[in-house]
Amino acid sequence: MRKFRYWLADHFVLLSAIAVLVYLFLPVAYTFAFSFNNYKKSNITWRAEGSPTLAHWMNPCGPPGLCDSLVTSLQVGALATLVATVLGTMIAFALVRHRFFGRGATNTLVFLPMATPEIVLGASLLTIFVQGYYRVGLQLGFWTILIAHIMFCISFVVTNVKARLQSLDPKLEEAAQDLYADPRSTFWRVTFPLALPGIAAAALLSFSLSFDDFIITNFVSGDATTFPKFVYVSYLRGIPAEANVVGFSMFVIAVLLTVAGQAISTRAQKGI
Repeated sequence: MRKFRYWLADHFVLLSAIAVLVYLFLPVAYTFAFSFNNYKKSNITWRAEGSPTLAHWMNPCGPPGLCDSLVTSLQVGALATLVATVLGTMIAFALVRHRFFGRGATNTLVFLPMATPEIVLGASLLTIFVQGYYRVGLQLGFWTILIAHIMFCISFVVTNVKARLQSLDPKLEEAAQDLYADPRSTFWRVTFPLALPGIAAAALLSFSLSFDDFIITNFVSGDATTFPKFVYVSYLRGIPAEANVVGFSMFVIAVLLTVAGQAISTRAQKGI
């Protein structure tokens, strides 16, 4: 009994981590299992008759509007990630490498979207779009979703890239300059490759946050429908199994991209 207590004490952190991971991945397992459910009206309970079935995997675009909402989410996510990554990276470099008037205020403003509750942020953006931008012809829809997603994604990009830049050894850049590299060559051959893992991680995080967002999107989307909004609306009449197919597929793609990013980052660090 004493040996068991010692073993449990030595492995408590590991066992706790495994228990947390199992708990977190239970919804993913549910999503995967119920993508094979031969449901009738609702896909909440398992129907033994005719299950499991591959019919939903063979035609994931069966329910009307599902793939249209998926395309909208992918488009918004890709554009928001691109713009937020470029702007956020430049802001992070400015905050870390330069001293300028209003630097402290800029830091505070950058982190405000992360600290603000999403329902407050969504309601505020809705007010801005309806009261301010309607005069220039901007209607609630795709573009308002994109603007909102860029706004909150920039904060996460700045945070990740800034942390990466602060961890870099300045002696590497000094060594490049000692070898007669000009500032542009130093940036592209030394600084940027070292910062790239942080930039890539920020881009992946931005895309995940954009694709997954529902609360802010629901406020500013108007008639446009993203995949999370489609799932929420479908819940009232029964989420189709095809939505589980799409959701689990996106999860697998996200995991593969993360693993690939980690492998590339590790390889780059070993190369240095």
